[in-house]
Amino acid sequence: MNDGAGDAVAVEHLVVRYDRTVALDDITFELRFGEALGIVGPNGSGKSTLLKSIAGLLTPASGELCVLGSQPRKLTAGAIAYVPQIEAADWSFPATVWDVVAMARFPHLHFWQRFGEVDRRAVKDALAAVNMYDLRDRHISQLSGGQQQRVFVARAIAQKPQLLLLDEPTTGVDAETEEALRRVVRSLVDDGLPVLMTTHDLERVNEWFDRLAVLDRRLLVIGTPAEVVASGAYAAIREHTHTHGHARTA
Repeated sequence: MNDGAGDAVAVEHLVVRYDRTVALDDITFELRFGEALGIVGPNGSGKSTLLKSIAGLLTPASGELCVLGSQPRKLTAGAIAYVPQIEAADWSFPATVWDVVAMARFPHLHFWQRFGEVDRRAVKDALAAVNMYDLRDRHISQLSGGQQQRVFVARAIAQKPQLLLLDEPTTGVDAETEEALRRVVRSLVDDGLPVLMTTHDLERVNEWFDRLAVLDRRLLVIGTPAEVVASGAYAAIREHTHTHGHARTA
């Protein structure tokens, strides 16, 4: 784990397009080691696009994107853990909870290596962290939405990444699951992991995040949760979200 100094992610004048449509326009910010940065914004504001760009899943049209000191696609396998929205997953895939989380260990294994005790311990600890170890033998299709989300996060933890990206992990989960996820995230951040997370939950941002950014294709404001609230941009997003609901964000 990093000692907490420096930036894990540095974004400068980032532009991302889907054909002729500008999804992100002139985005500049940094994410520090040992920091949780929350991204809020209306539907279609580019929150998921931003995470996918940092994960190396999308190619920016222009701008600079430095992740863990390199370009995202040049990083070693497993350096970034990206947890997409749960509806993006194929839950019919024939796998147990243990199988899904164990997949996170494969980037750490050379072709001649077998799944060993270190890997089993990483999977067990990750499942225990999200209170899913007792359901390790259950098929993923038999889980509730909240339980599926916990499995996704457990897989990310077992991966032992250097950067964690979470796309609306609290959407559709109950209060117990939300609190369990929050505690896990804060524990990881306290250990030095940088976390970038999109959210529609505007009620507890001060408990989740060290800093908060408001995104609407452009970065409207970034600062501590208190500073963002004082800016007025937070209130505008809050009104939009409460009026139009919590639909999936691009």
